[in-house]
Amino acid sequence: MNIKDYKKLDPFSLDGNKKEKLFANLINSLTLHHYKNSQSYKKILDFFKYKFKKNRLDDIPFLPAKLFKEFELRSVPEKKLFKTLMSSGTTGGTPSKIYLDKENAHSQVETLRKIISTILGNTRIPMLIIDQNPKISNRFVFNAKSAAILGFSIFGKNHTYLLNEKGKINYILLNDFLKKYGKQKFFIFGFTSMVFENLIKKLSIKLLKFNFSNGVLLHGGGWKKMEKLKINNKLFKEKLLQKIKLKNVHNYYGLVEQTGSIFIECKKCGSFVTSVFSDILIRDKHFNVVKNGKKGFIQLFSLLPTSYPGHSILTEDIGEIIENGKNKCRLKGKHFLVHGRVEHSEIRGCSDT
Repeated sequence: MNIKDYKKLDPFSLDGNKKEKLFANLINSLTLHHYKNSQSYKKILDFFKYKFKKNRLDDIPFLPAKLFKEFELRSVPEKKLFKTLMSSGTTGGTPSKIYLDKENAHSQVETLRKIISTILGNTRIPMLIIDQNPKISNRFVFNAKSAAILGFSIFGKNHTYLLNEKGKINYILLNDFLKKYGKQKFFIFGFTSMVFENLIKKLSIKLLKFNFSNGVLLHGGGWKKMEKLKINNKLFKEKLLQKIKLKNVHNYYGLVEQTGSIFIECKKCGSFVTSVFSDILIRDKHFNVVKNGKKGFIQLFSLLPTSYPGHSILTEDIGEIIENGKNKCRLKGKHFLVHGRVEHSEIRGCSDT
């Protein structure tokens, strides 16, 4: 099966050996593509004397996520660049730069649409964004936060931003939104720490005239701040239900280096799930692949990166695979948990800054 036909599959329709063989073949082809089209990537693989053959997934070379901060990694000529995504990074730190051509940007949007439709359906619904309106000064360069807000905005309509320009909750707009759309299903999007700060901590029930019971919340990132506050995923959901009657809550996990192929939370078991567009391995400190149920560094694969060699990345996140297509959950794929960032690693991404 070629990659175009493969991408037509439903996001959670494959698991086990059937997916493993198809996915590994496509990732091998993508590795060769980047080797031929990225000088920097070619130098790295040549240095390690990488041999091209029908490699299994655990033999595919990976790039540490930090390399996207230190090198210009792209597999298309500069004249074909369409936009650049930049992680926010730390104050004064160097952001990751992800170079996209039109084809890669389109592929990200289409894949994200397929994955999110499993939660929201195929119809755009009213959307409340737990943030300020991002002001894009350069349509060719997006930081990760702005890119996420704009990317998820395609699934909503009647977009309303909870916060005003001073970062304060706009109760007039909020109550107007809930009055108009609160009796039907509506979409709420925000980074985890922003949702906690504004919907749980700061929101005044006295000033709120309506509830959020028909809302569908999609949130991600920002768990480093939550850990400091002793707030886990279960407690986070309990507080949302208690305060604003919001019960339909979905956590997601993803990297700016692999935008589009996000991992959404399984409602039944609470773990993240790989789609047909992505996969995961767990490696120990010596980079050996560990068995399911063992913790280690998360290695993420994605079929989307064609304009830059981001198809196999070793993250600084610690996780474990808990199931491999043998569970009774509705979503097929590897089920895994993320336990946070390794100690002393650099804080990455937009929602932890």
